[in-house]
Amino acid sequence: MSQRPAPHRGIDTDHGDRSEPSKTELKVHAHALQKLGVQLAELSEERLAQAPLPDNLREAIESWRATRSHEGRRRQMQYIGKLMRSADELPLREFVAGSQLGAASDALALHQTESWRAQLIADDEAVERWAAAHPQSDPRQLRSLVDAARRDAAGQDPAQRQPKSHRELFKFLRPSLEK
Repeated sequence: MSQRPAPHRGIDTDHGDRSEPSKTELKVHAHALQKLGVQLAELSEERLAQAPLPDNLREAIESWRATRSHEGRRRQMQYIGKLMRSADELPLREFVAGSQLGAASDALALHQTESWRAQLIADDEAVERWAAAHPQSDPRQLRSLVDAARRDAAGQDPAQRQPKSHRELFKFLRPSLEK
């Protein structure tokens, strides 16, 4: 028994200039929009309130957050993906990217502040480096905060000490590094 050739063999599959996207391209775009919907839904409530969302999409995201069952959340996310097809995609993508970048820059500022605090407590020369890098800060206040933090760190067992001076030093450093 001979086999028939596959229906696509021997047929010219070059469609030239198509005016419509293929079914696969439509699915890829729909999945990308649903992924964008997930990213929007996972934003904090404060950030989501600032997002340029249509009212129906905002309500769908709030409903997704209120849903607890796995299947209900999955179906609601599919609905959000459907609503995303009619929303303006570019401003939403820019908003999500800006939110993610904002969180990363906040984390970087936090790590830089902690690093400076550790350097200042460990090394006397760090105070001069800080003063050179941030001339707007008050060096006398910085010196007194560093001395208090050193006394606090040296005077007691780390499990028993009260890190008030460490917090005050952190609060002094943070505004200078957020600019």
